[in-house]
Amino acid sequence: MTAHAALAGGEPLLRTVLAVPGAHCAGCIAKIENGLGGMPGLVAARLNVTTRQLTLTHAASLQVPALVEAVGRLGFEAQALSAAATSGPNAESRRLLRATAVAGFASMNVMLLSVSVWSGAEGATRDLFHLLSGLIAVPTVAYSGQPFFRSAWGALRHGRTNMDVPISIGVLLVTALSLFEAMTGGRHAYFDGAVMLLFFLLVGRVLDSIMRDRARDGVTALLKQSAPGAMVTHKDGRSDWLRAEALQPGMRMLVAAGERLAADGIIESGKTSLDLSLLTGESLPQSAGVGDTVHAGTLNLDAPLTVRVTAAAEDSSLAEIARLMGEAGQGRSRYVRIADRAARLYAPAVHTLAAASFVTWLLLGAGWHQALLIAAAVLIITCPCALGLAVPAAQIVAAGSLMRAGVLVKDGTALERLAEADFALFDKTGTLTLGRPELVNARAMPEAAKPVALALAMASRHPLSTAICRELEGIVPARVDSLVETPGRGTSGLWQGQPVSLGRSGEARDAMLAASLVIGGAEPVTLRFRDALRPDVPATLEQLRELGIPSMIATGDRAASVAAATRGLGLTAQTGMRPQDKLDLIDRLQRQGRKVLMIGDGLNDGPALAAGHVSMAPASASDVGQNAADAVFLGDSLLPVAKAVVAARRTMRVVRQNFVVAIGYNVVAVPLAFMGMVTPLIAALAMSGSSIIVVANALRLRSAAQ
Repeated sequence: MTAHAALAGGEPLLRTVLAVPGAHCAGCIAKIENGLGGMPGLVAARLNVTTRQLTLTHAASLQVPALVEAVGRLGFEAQALSAAATSGPNAESRRLLRATAVAGFASMNVMLLSVSVWSGAEGATRDLFHLLSGLIAVPTVAYSGQPFFRSAWGALRHGRTNMDVPISIGVLLVTALSLFEAMTGGRHAYFDGAVMLLFFLLVGRVLDSIMRDRARDGVTALLKQSAPGAMVTHKDGRSDWLRAEALQPGMRMLVAAGERLAADGIIESGKTSLDLSLLTGESLPQSAGVGDTVHAGTLNLDAPLTVRVTAAAEDSSLAEIARLMGEAGQGRSRYVRIADRAARLYAPAVHTLAAASFVTWLLLGAGWHQALLIAAAVLIITCPCALGLAVPAAQIVAAGSLMRAGVLVKDGTALERLAEADFALFDKTGTLTLGRPELVNARAMPEAAKPVALALAMASRHPLSTAICRELEGIVPARVDSLVETPGRGTSGLWQGQPVSLGRSGEARDAMLAASLVIGGAEPVTLRFRDALRPDVPATLEQLRELGIPSMIATGDRAASVAAATRGLGLTAQTGMRPQDKLDLIDRLQRQGRKVLMIGDGLNDGPALAAGHVSMAPASASDVGQNAADAVFLGDSLLPVAKAVVAARRTMRVVRQNFVVAIGYNVVAVPLAFMGMVTPLIAALAMSGSSIIVVANALRLRSAAQ
């Protein structure tokens, strides 16, 4: 629970995050957010179905138990986030896997027993096999059916329905009728159909859950970029270490070289170089001294600092970026999956058909037993196995193909959203470029200068020094004495009695990175660097254009640096952008009707990655960038971005074909079941057959990314 603002009457507002494990679709968003809309003291309710987290902004007088109770009245179990830490999506996936394994094992055994009955077993033998099947099927239905039964009961208890209601009714009805038949010596029992139905339905749920579990919480990784605490000095001269949560404005932090800042502040003493890449994406360190503002998460590279805290904990710039990411992700969580859209009409249609078949056959003079069997056949034959498998089966196969092509898809809806993308935004450093400066004129250096340059470079952690070390690997460094690194200037020392230095060059033009090596009184040697573009950048941009996806650059880098690195690509660029600037740009594009594909890598890209219609990050990205993105591409090449779009569009074509199969199956099978021409067993077999066709069609995507 965190402070947020204040009501008009002066009462402070709080922000509380609840875990809602039962939220799984776009309909849940509407039910929860609209249901809480009129609650006194509640200002806003936002549900993220990917993380299953409900963010509530409310008056301080409104306590968490009251919020949990209000969500419970809507039919959804809720817990304070800390209490639900061990019961997240991974726990749900494990429960579904166990239920699927039990249903699969039971299906094989019940089907083996059913073979004898189908082969003509009569009398006591048939009755024995029916009873044995019942002993296996009834506990299986009771255990493996729980995901559907709990969901259906929660919906009915609160006066609503969902897809799990007809599934539960059909399974329980067929199991009860089969048990009645087995106990009374009847000729027909359908335990095999009930258990097989559960198995196929659970397979669909497991596939969907696996795709959901790939969406990880980027905000948590983001907050880990901040230091856990800081050494604080007091007025009486004492100093002690305080956790970041305990820091207050006005305190003075001692920040050693190599440490990250735990809070925002102003430098009171010291001069250093700061790594701001997490905040701006700029790879080169920036000098900072007395009076400069610094931010939490920034890495102090060179020298100790004393920083007066101006904002800590929830008020720091890092926490603000985390909030931006969380709020930006809400828009994506509102995306209505194609399966959700297709399922909206399913439950009422199935209920109506089953009830109509039962009433019709009673009016025609059939007994309640026959009428129930026909109604059960209608429920089973319309059960959404094919519908439930249509999307996740295609997603899993396509995700496997993309993995082999170097793209890890983390979110189940990512392929749907990627197929819709019609505009691409690229960060520059680390995304269009490799983010690794390269020394480009090493061959032009005098041979005698290389060992000296290497020795000076090895004394620094500056990215340009690292590039020199990488390029001159294998050379024996010279012995340089009295090595000193001066923040903002470079390294210096004595070699064979002569002063030597490696530092800033005055010859940098067009943002070409440069350093100057000075040996004694000799003419300075200028070392030039470049941040090379990723391989296949022009080919990738051309492929995206052919797919109808224009591109532009949105970066925190300086304009000159962007122009030098991307010359010849034909891209427009917006430079010097902060996280909020990128969010505003995406918002403007979305208001124009664009579906934005955001490709970025750094902490500063986190909110934009969460706000885009769909997003990708390179494997070299920060943890925050990888976790906020829907997909991660491996290796140095940018070509997997275009391959992913092509694969996503192929996947959605297969998904639409799967829906045609599922709907076509129902168009043919439902009238037959309604007319009493299909038994529950045949209905289960037909339903399974349609599911197998859907899976087989999805397997064609094994080469989707090739």
